[in-house]
Amino acid sequence: MAATILIIEDHPSVRMLLARVLEDAGYQVYEAANGRQGLEQFQAQPVDLVITDLEMPEMTGLEVILELTRILFNVKVIAISGGSVDGLQKARLFGARQIFSKPLDLSALLHGIEYELQH
Repeated sequence: MAATILIIEDHPSVRMLLARVLEDAGYQVYEAANGRQGLEQFQAQPVDLVITDLEMPEMTGLEVILELTRILFNVKVIAISGGSVDGLQKARLFGARQIFSKPLDLSALLHGIEYELQH
Protein backbone atom coordinates (compact mmCIF):
# COMPACT_ATOMS: atom_id res chain seq x y z
CA MET A 1 0.00 0.00 0.00
CA ALA A 2 1.27 3.48 -0.87
CA ALA A 3 2.56 5.68 1.93
CA THR A 4 0.39 8.72 2.64
CA ILE A 5 1.71 12.28 2.70
CA LEU A 6 -0.03 15.51 3.67
CA ILE A 7 1.28 18.69 2.04
CA ILE A 8 0.47 21.90 3.93
CA GLU A 9 1.42 24.82 1.71
CA ASP A 10 -0.35 28.12 1.08
CA HIS A 11 1.03 28.71 -2.44
CA PRO A 12 -1.14 26.68 -4.85
CA SER A 13 1.60 26.37 -7.51
CA VAL A 14 4.12 24.94 -5.01
CA ARG A 15 1.49 22.65 -3.49
CA MET A 16 0.43 21.33 -6.91
CA LEU A 17 4.03 20.79 -8.02
CA LEU A 18 4.84 18.86 -4.83
CA ALA A 19 1.64 16.82 -5.12
CA ARG A 20 2.43 15.90 -8.73
CA VAL A 21 6.04 14.93 -7.96
CA LEU A 22 4.99 12.83 -4.94
CA GLU A 23 2.13 11.13 -6.81
CA ASP A 24 4.53 10.32 -9.66
CA ALA A 25 6.83 8.77 -7.03
CA GLY A 26 3.96 6.50 -5.95
CA TYR A 27 2.70 8.23 -2.80
CA GLN A 28 -0.90 8.94 -1.89
CA VAL A 29 -1.10 12.70 -1.38
CA TYR A 30 -3.47 14.90 0.62
CA GLU A 31 -3.33 18.69 0.45
CA ALA A 32 -4.14 21.61 2.72
CA ALA A 33 -3.88 25.32 1.91
CA ASN A 34 -3.03 26.47 5.45
CA GLY A 35 -2.01 25.21 8.87
CA ARG A 36 -5.48 25.08 10.38
CA GLN A 37 -6.81 23.12 7.40
CA GLY A 38 -3.77 20.84 7.60
CA LEU A 39 -4.40 20.00 11.25
CA GLU A 40 -8.07 19.28 10.57
CA GLN A 41 -7.08 17.08 7.64
CA PHE A 42 -4.53 15.21 9.80
CA GLN A 43 -7.05 14.65 12.58
CA ALA A 44 -9.61 13.35 10.10
CA GLN A 45 -7.10 11.23 8.19
CA PRO A 46 -3.71 10.64 9.87
CA VAL A 47 -0.89 10.21 7.35
CA ASP A 48 2.57 8.64 7.35
CA LEU A 49 4.36 11.96 6.77
CA VAL A 50 3.55 15.68 6.81
CA ILE A 51 5.36 18.29 4.71
CA THR A 52 4.62 21.79 5.95
CA ASP A 53 5.60 25.24 4.82
CA LEU A 54 6.58 27.50 7.72
CA GLU A 55 5.21 30.86 6.61
CA MET A 56 1.45 30.68 6.15
CA PRO A 57 -1.56 32.76 7.08
CA GLU A 58 -3.89 31.67 9.93
CA MET A 59 -1.40 29.28 11.49
CA THR A 60 2.35 29.07 10.93
CA GLY A 61 4.20 25.88 10.16
CA LEU A 62 5.86 26.07 13.58
CA GLU A 63 2.43 26.10 15.26
CA VAL A 64 1.40 23.16 13.08
CA ILE A 65 4.50 21.18 14.10
CA LEU A 66 3.85 21.89 17.80
CA GLU A 67 0.23 20.78 17.49
CA LEU A 68 1.06 17.66 15.50
CA THR A 69 3.74 16.53 17.94
CA ARG A 70 1.26 17.12 20.78
CA ILE A 71 -1.35 14.95 19.03
CA LEU A 72 1.11 12.25 18.03
CA PHE A 73 4.53 12.32 19.63
CA ASN A 74 6.39 10.49 16.87
CA VAL A 75 4.70 12.14 13.88
CA LYS A 76 7.04 12.51 10.90
CA VAL A 77 7.25 16.12 9.71
CA ILE A 78 9.42 17.73 7.05
CA ALA A 79 9.53 21.55 7.13
CA ILE A 80 10.07 23.69 4.02
CA SER A 81 10.58 27.42 3.85
CA GLY A 82 11.65 30.20 1.55
CA GLY A 83 12.32 32.38 4.58
CA SER A 84 15.19 32.54 7.01
CA VAL A 85 17.34 29.62 8.04
CA ASP A 86 16.36 30.59 11.60
CA GLY A 87 12.80 29.45 11.04
CA LEU A 88 13.99 26.12 9.70
CA GLN A 89 16.32 25.62 12.68
CA LYS A 90 13.38 26.36 15.00
CA ALA A 91 11.26 23.86 13.07
CA ARG A 92 13.89 21.21 13.80
CA LEU A 93 13.82 22.11 17.50
CA PHE A 94 10.02 21.89 17.46
CA GLY A 95 10.11 18.37 16.02
CA ALA A 96 10.62 18.52 12.24
CA ARG A 97 12.69 15.50 11.22
CA GLN A 98 14.16 17.28 8.19
CA ILE A 99 14.25 20.80 6.83
CA PHE A 100 14.52 22.08 3.26
CA SER A 101 14.92 25.60 1.87
CA LYS A 102 13.00 26.89 -1.13
CA PRO A 103 13.55 26.77 -3.99
CA LEU A 104 13.32 23.05 -3.26
CA ASP A 105 15.80 20.50 -4.51
CA LEU A 106 13.16 17.92 -5.41
CA SER A 107 15.51 14.94 -5.60
CA ALA A 108 16.94 15.76 -2.15
CA LEU A 109 13.37 16.14 -0.84
CA LEU A 110 12.37 12.76 -2.31
CA HIS A 111 15.42 11.12 -0.69
CA GLY A 112 14.49 12.76 2.63
CA ILE A 113 10.92 11.49 2.36
CA GLU A 114 12.08 7.94 1.53
CA TYR A 115 14.47 8.00 4.46
CA GLU A 116 11.82 9.16 6.94
CA LEU A 117 9.27 6.63 5.77
CA GLN A 118 11.78 3.80 6.21
CA HIS A 119 12.93 4.84 9.70
